[in-house]
Amino acid sequence: MAANAPKKPRSPSRSAKQPKSAGLSTYRSKRDFRATSEPEGVVEKKGGARFVVQKHAASRLHYDFRLEAEGVLKSWAVPKEIPLRAGEKALAVMVEDHPVEYGKFEGTIPKGQYGGGTVMLWDHGTYRSDSGDAAAAIRAGKIHLHLTGKKLRGEWALVRMHGEEKQWLLIKAGDSVRPVKKEWDLSAHSGRTMDEIGATEKVWNSQRISLPKFVEPMKAKAAATLPKGEEWLYELKVDGYRFLGAKADGEVKLWSR
Repeated sequence: MAANAPKKPRSPSRSAKQPKSAGLSTYRSKRDFRATSEPEGVVEKKGGARFVVQKHAASRLHYDFRLEAEGVLKSWAVPKEIPLRAGEKALAVMVEDHPVEYGKFEGTIPKGQYGGGTVMLWDHGTYRSDSGDAAAAIRAGKIHLHLTGKKLRGEWALVRMHGEEKQWLLIKAGDSVRPVKKEWDLSAHSGRTMDEIGATEKVWNSQRISLPKFVEPMKAKAAATLPKGEEWLYELKVDGYRFLGAKADGEVKLWSR
């Protein structure tokens, strides 16, 4: 009935398409966008109230907890698990602001790049601040949150430790959360494991371009219903030949079944 096809990859660098902003200068200074597929991003003009948790296997496995505020994602690295039991606390180290677009990033950061390793979009959703304006509460060092995500639902708080600038505590407020085991270790975006993301993700690198010997074009698949989710695109199956094309360093290849 229909064939699904992956979305086109983003351009390795968006600096020529979108203006840069001072709010992301630290984020950009740490990354080479010719080598990593992470988004360069912009500071959003219209603010939202999204939260994102990314599981990140860099030099050490940790979670990145992010809240949308002031047109960026305010970000904390949580070295251990996200606290789920009422009253449980976890260290959360505030890091540089990330672009809101980063909240859709799942893939592999090349080795040698900042944060090199596999990134899973572990959870995402929206939040409500019980501490008034979220940006002002974060600047003041304390924000009480209601999260509505695919995995995390309920109350949490972020509190800056006394006398510290970057050291915070992520605290489980309200009731405890009981994880759904079959979903807990899977991406909330793609349903993949960390190993599957790391094994299948192709990393663009301007220094190492070579064409594969063969890539089999995707086959059409009959289905009574279509999968749901932002990661899916569809096209009708028509008669004829399906080709894939690639070009690198002046070499062009076409593949067909």
